[in-house]
Amino acid sequence: MPAPRKCPLELRERAVWMYRAAEPKSVIRRMAEDLCVHHEALRGWIRQAEVDADERDELLTTEERGELAQLR
Repeated sequence: MPAPRKCPLELRERAVWMYRAAEPKSVIRRMAEDLCVHHEALRGWIRQAEVDADERDELLTTEERGELAQLR
């Protein structure tokens, strides 16, 4: 059974949207402090959003992770 999420999904989506909409790209550490989340958590959320949007290939998409978990 997966661990419960510490941050609401809405916060994650808003944080990723704010980062992607920022021009020039803001510093993740500063943005994370403003949102009161750990900078590595924000970095992971951004990375996963890029994978889900087919902008990166090195990780599994959220859908693929779900399929893998279901198969296990």
